[in-house]
Amino acid sequence: MIRRLVQLYVGLVMYGTSSALQIRVALGLDPWDVFHQGLARHLGLSFGTVTMIVGAAVLLLWIPLRQWPGFGTLSNVVVIGLSVNEALALIPTLHGLLLRAVLLVAAIVLNGVAGGLYIGARLGPGPRDGLMTGVCRRTGRPVRQVRTFIEVTVLLAGLLMGGSVGVGTLAYALAIGPLVQVFLPLFTVPERRPAPVEPAEPSPRPRAAAAAAAPGPRA
Repeated sequence: MIRRLVQLYVGLVMYGTSSALQIRVALGLDPWDVFHQGLARHLGLSFGTVTMIVGAAVLLLWIPLRQWPGFGTLSNVVVIGLSVNEALALIPTLHGLLLRAVLLVAAIVLNGVAGGLYIGARLGPGPRDGLMTGVCRRTGRPVRQVRTFIEVTVLLAGLLMGGSVGVGTLAYALAIGPLVQVFLPLFTVPERRPAPVEPAEPSPRPRAAAAAAAPGPRA
């Protein structure tokens, strides 16, 4: 359990850091962060605070889907938002296209590693992932259709509110699936299975007892 908790929180902090790095690169964000950024500009709140508010609001959508959050789900809402704010305070504004391009790649790879870590801890999906799986289960639609619909919707909403869309958005969309597919098996904590109970072998009947029980020769 300790390993799973450490892995969960390391993954969530890395996820928030990767999001902050992608913001500083300023070459386009992933669809949900485009939405978060656009909303933050209109509400006058920090990016991390908006991330937490949206995460909590998405959890409310789980109720009609009969989806229940795990410990990792609730941690996801809080830790990623706090990590984004802290990382943005530490990472300076970046200059130079080459540097920004290199750090964009680093941010996307870090995001993939982070996803593998916190999902692999098996302590509950993130609010947005749970929304997707819940809609899939209730509607019977395949994951690719539901995920595409949700992410295109939040992307367009974020774009209309002034969120940053660019080459980074496209790069993230193309790379994140394969990256998580690579890292998730590496970090998934295996389930503990109870050791099989072997049936007790019947004790062999002592030869002496068998001999005594056997009928003797007739007199």
